[in-house]
Amino acid sequence: MSNQKVMNRGFVVLGAILIQLALGAIYAWSVFTPGLKNAGWTSSDTQWVFAIGLASFAVFMVFAGKKLKTWGPTKLAMIGGIVLGLGYALAGLFGGTDFWALVILIGLVGGAGIGLAYVVPIAVGMRWFPDKKGMITGLAVAGFGFGAMGWVKLAGSWGHLIDNMGLSHTFIVYGIAFAIMVIIGGLWMKFPPEGWFPKGYTPPEASGTAAKPAGTTDYTSNEMLKSYQFYLIFLTFVFSAGAGLMSIGLMKLYPMQALMDAGMSETAASAAAGTAMAVFFSLANGLGRILWGTLSDKLGRKTSIIIMTATQGILVILFTYMAGNEILLYLGATLIGFNFGGNFALFPTITADTFGAKNVGQNYPFVFLAYGVGGIAGPMLGGRLGDMGNFPLAFTISGIAVLLGMVLMIMVKPAKK
Repeated sequence: MSNQKVMNRGFVVLGAILIQLALGAIYAWSVFTPGLKNAGWTSSDTQWVFAIGLASFAVFMVFAGKKLKTWGPTKLAMIGGIVLGLGYALAGLFGGTDFWALVILIGLVGGAGIGLAYVVPIAVGMRWFPDKKGMITGLAVAGFGFGAMGWVKLAGSWGHLIDNMGLSHTFIVYGIAFAIMVIIGGLWMKFPPEGWFPKGYTPPEASGTAAKPAGTTDYTSNEMLKSYQFYLIFLTFVFSAGAGLMSIGLMKLYPMQALMDAGMSETAASAAAGTAMAVFFSLANGLGRILWGTLSDKLGRKTSIIIMTATQGILVILFTYMAGNEILLYLGATLIGFNFGGNFALFPTITADTFGAKNVGQNYPFVFLAYGVGGIAGPMLGGRLGDMGNFPLAFTISGIAVLLGMVLMIMVKPAKK
């Protein structure tokens, strides 16, 4: 099969990054919220759109996994791009500030578009790069993280789109841009021919070690859901994602309060906490996806997740002592962001290593539902304890949960049929 003319796999990387840059739109939602509040929305109204978007993303990703084989990756990615683009463009056409229009069009429809397309670059990339699964997954999902920052800056301080065009026209422009990017990226979303391997690559035989070579045994989703390994991996992801998402939710409020308690003025504390979130956490989150993915190709996936959860658990607990000092706050935000990003490179690849690379497009969406569970539990815990004035307890509980995840990961053994 090696002498058959096949596409240059570099195009797969380009297509994956283009798609994920557009899909990162969901994390750019915060840039639209001040304008909506000026239009009479409450803070909780704005969060409904984001919450519905995340839920729709996770649910439609499971549906997309089931359709990947029948529709094929190119068609699935393009449909996702069109659905995402239509959601934003129609929200703009409806005036850009109607609550139910935005909940349905940006939350439900936009989230569905992201869910349909998200798994495609991961599944396709792993098949083209069996020798560098961690690296290719890290690169693809880094696009998602960096994309969010780009869309925020374009609408705000770099491009001033909202100031110059208003919310409704910004939604329309973004909708068109998202659709075009995902459709172009989708052109390169094709699986390699059956039996194709990169030049000089020999597929590993099952070795029975902890870092079991991917693709040696392929599990269907039903078989995976009956294995104990799935539940250990799922819970580890719940705890790890929950702590990260709680940190994102409180990265402005908690350090601001801690810095003011340490004697800093409100303006300076607000600026420092904003920098910790927008610069240090965000950049480290994107870099963590690439570096953890690449590192895991050398260390093995299980070892990488054990190291990531061990350091993350300790850091989240220590953050209660770091938040009140500006330099330590930046360090803590960077390291927590770096490890949080690692989740999105390591959990797809351990799914492939444990249950086979061939069906990762069908199997990973079930693992990714853990992100949805963590996304509800972590921020709710943080918000509830924060309202009671006890941010440190929220971080301590989350840190202990992540360390429990490390113990669960140590218990994961290669799956055997």
